[in-house]
Amino acid sequence: MTTSSSKTTLASTNTWIWQDFPICYQTQGTTGPAVVLVHGFGACWWHWRKNIPVLAENCRVYSIDLIGFGASAKPQPGEEITYTLETWGQQVADFCREVVGEPAFLVGNSIGCIVVMQAAVTNPDIALGIALLNCSLRLLHDRKRATLPWYRRVGAPLLQRLLSIKPLGKFFFNQVAKPKTVRKILLKAYANAEVVTDELVDILMSPASDPGAVAVFLAFTGYSTGPLPEDLLPQLSCPAILLWGTADPWEPVELGRELANFPQVLKFIPLEGVGHCPQDEAPELVNPILQDWIWERLAVINSEKL
Repeated sequence: MTTSSSKTTLASTNTWIWQDFPICYQTQGTTGPAVVLVHGFGACWWHWRKNIPVLAENCRVYSIDLIGFGASAKPQPGEEITYTLETWGQQVADFCREVVGEPAFLVGNSIGCIVVMQAAVTNPDIALGIALLNCSLRLLHDRKRATLPWYRRVGAPLLQRLLSIKPLGKFFFNQVAKPKTVRKILLKAYANAEVVTDELVDILMSPASDPGAVAVFLAFTGYSTGPLPEDLLPQLSCPAILLWGTADPWEPVELGRELANFPQVLKFIPLEGVGHCPQDEAPELVNPILQDWIWERLAVINSEKL
């Protein structure tokens, strides 16, 4: 494990070697239960910068860059690694065993929610509880496409086929990976425009220039299989809570509420007027909820041991 300098005011980042690839992660806090934070598509550990110090007051907090994102390695898709939710789930499970060293509370945002559930389903010994923040509903999944409007049913596969042509895919990525475009996307995802700062744009833009970033982006945009949240929730051996920004333009809160029907979900907490990334847009709401949930869950675990 090596330590490198970081521009954040938090602790310096660390490197963990997983399957011979360097994985970047942040950690803070010396006492209390372990909490692992997992970002969404195109993001990185920095997306939790407003949560780590607060949670670290009473917990040992870890925030990891999934392979292919952030400052972690970006090996060639299909040749060196497959970018699937199963791969990322195993990465998180191995991280809990090798770095954290004990079961942890797993917290995800967007596609990171699927990752933490996948980790917990295939490795139930590593999870104390799951918190899902605006879970990706994977509405473009092959099994869900029939429910979409006709133009999305036709348009999504067509776009995937076009992006699979390397020159077109690279051109598309280069158009998206510009500060002006990233800012526009964020202004759609965030209900509060004031939160879309230059720092946030830079956080998401920085990894885009890394070798391999284009290939990872295109590999995931062409990925329409793998687990859905409704596949994983009933298989969880630990309870979950759902937090949902009601102004999310991509993951409708009405559909999110349907996930609360699974018995593994103890709470569904709507966050009024908040967008797709509540941990960053409204940390003043999210942090106390996570803190209370962790200690409530710990009290239950301890009582079961008596």
